[in-house]
Amino acid sequence: MDITLLIVETLKFIFPAYCANAAPVLAGGGLAMDFGKDFVDGKRVFGDNKTFRGFFFGFAVGIAVGLVEWMVFDYPLLFSFFTPLGALLGDLTAAFLKRRLAIVPGGLFPVVDQVDFVVGAIVFALPLRMVNWELAVASLILTPPIHLLTNFGAYKLKLKKNPW
Repeated sequence: MDITLLIVETLKFIFPAYCANAAPVLAGGGLAMDFGKDFVDGKRVFGDNKTFRGFFFGFAVGIAVGLVEWMVFDYPLLFSFFTPLGALLGDLTAAFLKRRLAIVPGGLFPVVDQVDFVVGAIVFALPLRMVNWELAVASLILTPPIHLLTNFGAYKLKLKKNPW
């Protein structure tokens, strides 16, 4: 596959996940998804940064973007739900791992912070047979610089406390 076409197809595929992952920054806050509770190891399950409001807002935004892509690109309808859900659950999984490793909420977990949501979106898209190895690898290569750039922009706009 031509590299330009691969990049375009990758960005189209992963865009709902990008939006689902980014949106909670705009509407986060509120009740923590772990209800402030600790896991069996005595550490928080997810931390204060993972809230129901952020999760459901991110899910709604991701679904909306996915529905537009469903209409425009004739993607499977379930794509509109699976990729945003996978992205958000991938991010929650990373938050869970960060707490186990004693990394504070908002603390840096290099590479994982940049690809957790992409891995989740890819895994959830597998049943739809939309992902091949090239698309998966391209998603994992393209995302870290995009993620770092957008997070830095959100930091400069005072939407995030850290530039990562």
